Amino acid sequence: MKIEKLNLDGKKDTIEVLDSVFSTKIYKKLVHNVLYKANANYKGRKAKTKQKNEIIGSTSKIYAQKGTGGARHASRKAPIFVGGGVAHGPKGQSNYKKRKLNKMEKKLSISSLVSQKNKSDNLVVMSDFKNEIKKTKEMNKILVKFKINNSLIILDKVSKEKIYKSSRNIPNIKVTDINHFNAFDIVKFEKIVFTETSVKELEKKYS
Repeated sequence: MKIEKLNLDGKKDTIEVLDSVFSTKIYKKLVHNVLYKANANYKGRKAKTKQKNEIIGSTSKIYAQKGTGGARHASRKAPIFVGGGVAHGPKGQSNYKKRKLNKMEKKLSISSLVSQKNKSDNLVVMSDFKNEIKKTKEMNKILVKFKINNSLIILDKVSKEKIYKSSRNIPNIKVTDINHFNAFDIVKFEKIVFTETSVKELEKKYS
């Protein structure tokens, strides 16, 4: 299939792309599972409360077992006392990570999300960046001009070197390459932007 390609001067052209990457079936259940696992693996469950045996203090019995008319208690470390241990609190040891995704799951999820962006007109292909853009202000003008100021920009190595420094401080933009993005990044941003060369690299990796 052919999709539109934009040049920095505003001229439009077309580029031939693979249907298996840019117009494939959208596997919604698979994408949901991939996003769920990615989100679970990002979370650092480090919350920790002290258990009864970790409280520092006297272990002596606070009063006699019988004859006081009150309930039976041992030390002040019990969870019912202020300053005591926490019953059933987080221990900082739980492993919430899910199993690793296999290669086919990764390929199908990325292809599904890229196809979805293409169908919803949120995919943009630009010509390679041949000249270095040094100023953030100049880069921001390009983003506004092409209405891609909330985008995941996936570039080839040469184009990334040309614009990375000028775009790294712009909010709602992530500039990366074919090897350093995932399904979660695609969903996070409104649009996804490729260069002509990065499209070919994407096809080699995910077709």
